[in-house]
Formats: sequence, C-alpha cells, structure tokens
Amino acid sequence: MIAAASNAKELWYLTRGTGVVALLLLTASVVLGVTTTLGARLRRWPRFAVAGVHRNLTLLAIAFVAVHVVTTVADGYAPIHLVDAVVPFISPYRPVWLGLGAVAFDLLLAIVVTSLLRIRIGLRAWRAVHVLAYIAWPVALVHSLGTGSDPRTAWLAAVGVGSLVLVAIAVVTRLGLGPAPRKVRLAGVVAAVVVPLALLGWYRAGPLTHGWARRAGTPASLIARPAMRSTALVTPKPPGAFRSAIAGTVSQHPEPDGKLTVLLDLRLHDAPRGALRIDLRGIPSGGGVSLTASGVSFVPATTDSVYEGHVIGLDGNLVAADVADAAGDRLRLTLTLAMDSGTNAVRGSVAAVVPTGGEE
Repeated sequence: MIAAASNAKELWYLTRGTGVVALLLLTASVVLGVTTTLGARLRRWPRFAVAGVHRNLTLLAIAFVAVHVVTTVADGYAPIHLVDAVVPFISPYRPVWLGLGAVAFDLLLAIVVTSLLRIRIGLRAWRAVHVLAYIAWPVALVHSLGTGSDPRTAWLAAVGVGSLVLVAIAVVTRLGLGPAPRKVRLAGVVAAVVVPLALLGWYRAGPLTHGWARRAGTPASLIARPAMRSTALVTPKPPGAFRSAIAGTVSQHPEPDGKLTVLLDLRLHDAPRGALRIDLRGIPSGGGVSLTASGVSFVPATTDSVYEGHVIGLDGNLVAADVADAAGDRLRLTLTLAMDSGTNAVRGSVAAVVPTGGEE
C-alpha cells in the first residue's frame, strides 16, 4: 500500500510536469511559426529545416498533452475522466478552466488529423485548420493558470508570463518586418499589448488571489472546511513542526467500479489548530483498503495557505503524508488514529516535521 501511495504521488508530479512542458513546447511552436511563416527569416537554417522543427515541436507538445491527460485521470484525486479531456465544460472539477484545456486539446487533435489528410483535403483547407494552433495557445495558457494547484507559485507565474511575453514579441516582430498595411500593423501591435495586459489583469485578480480554488469550481468535497482563524496573529506564518491531538469522523463511499473511498475529516485541538482531510481510494481488502490513490488537504489556522499532498505511507492506524502549500513550504505529517466503528468517530494525534532537502 505504501508503494501504491508513492505511485499516486508520482502521478501527481508527472501531471503537473507534463502540463508545463506541453505549454512551453506549444509556446516555442507558436513563436517559431509566427516568426518564420509570416515573414521573418533565419539566416543559418533553410526554410524546410525550420518547418520541420516547427512541426516536430507541435507533435511533441501534443504527446506531452496526451501524457498529461492520462496521468490526470489515473491520479484519481480529482473527479476528472477521459471524456472531460475531449468534451469541454462538463467536468465537475473547475468546469470552465478544465474545459478550456479540452478545447485546446481538441484544436491540436484537429491539426494532427488534417495534417494526416493534407493531400485529400487540399492545402487551403489544411492552412485554415492549421491557424487553430495559434488559437490553442492562449486557451492552453489560461487553462494552465486557472486549473491545478500551482497558480500562486513563482515558477508557474514565470512560465506563464514568460510565454506571454515571448509570443507578444514574436507578433510585434512579425508586424514590424511584414508587408501588411500600416493600419493592420498598428491594430496588431495594439492587440499584442492589450491582450497580454488583459490576461495579466485576470491572473492577478483571479488565480493569484486567496480562495481561487473555490471560485474556480473545485468541488466542496476536495476543499477542507474553513480553518479557525486567530485574531492575535498579525503576519500569517507557516506552522512548522508541531504535535496536536485530533478528532473527527470517518466515512466510506463505495464507487461504481468496485473501489472504495474512505474520507477522514479531522480537526486539530492544539496549535496550530485547523482542519485536516484525508481521502483514501482503493480496493477493499481484509476490512481495509489497498490504496490506489489518495489526497490530503490541511488548512492550519495560522496561515491563509492550503497545504495539499498525498499519503506516502499507510500501515494499519498509522498514516504518513507529505503536503505543501503554494509557496513551496512542506510538511510531513504522521498520524496515529483510533477509530470507533460504531459511531464512525476518530481520535488520535498528528505530528508534523519540516522535511530536509534530501529527505524523501
């Protein structure tokens, strides 16, 4: 079961990593497409070589998107299914922002299909569909910032803003070197400035603000109950190492596929206080669960941050989990639990330590 928990954690990191790499590859493809097919020239590379790199970047981006989709579904923590990757706006998890990812994926699939049928459909039709790549990029960018657990981290902000700036520079460069009429070039430059500023404004007012997960449409079952706030604190701080008594409830929810979800809703009685939720999903085995996926959400009362992560160890009534907040502050939680099967009550203790750099 410990190995299964580790696999779930690896899927979570793989989902995040492949999504970011896909965005970077798609950004590179768009920049190369704008600067080469619309007027700019590279002295050292012949046109056919540039076209080959552009095509391969797009195909590689699609491959990473496919892995991103598969690992997201396999992770099982959020209610996301394969159909949500191709049919937009139907998922119960952040439907708008996840739906934009499905739109971008569908546009990329259309490019692949029409490229394979290029001879049959004709060059004009293929070029018309190929323009969809430029539409897929901003849609994918908004999806990456509006979905997931990293919108408030500095590294994802750097990726998103950097991609936006690169594409804006590419468009302005193309307009400056291209043969388009002056009015068209002026309108393009204005759009290249206004659209990024509008996206940055949305990003600051949306994903960067506290409570975005709830406003974005994350199901209430995945968000821990509001933590108790201490009015004596002036500056919220990460809780650091602590030990606290805990109490709460446990519930079991059979799934249609034969698996079982066990939910632990707990509250800390001692500092830093707050709420702790653990989701265990797996195959019923000997009165317990053979773990296949997990999720942990911890909201300490001493900070506005939400710590999220996965179970890394499960042995009877002992549970170990790694969690981190959006700023990258990590905690390793070790829980000792005692459950009353008659009342579904849970009591016990939780100890937290701050992992060192080499600790896994």
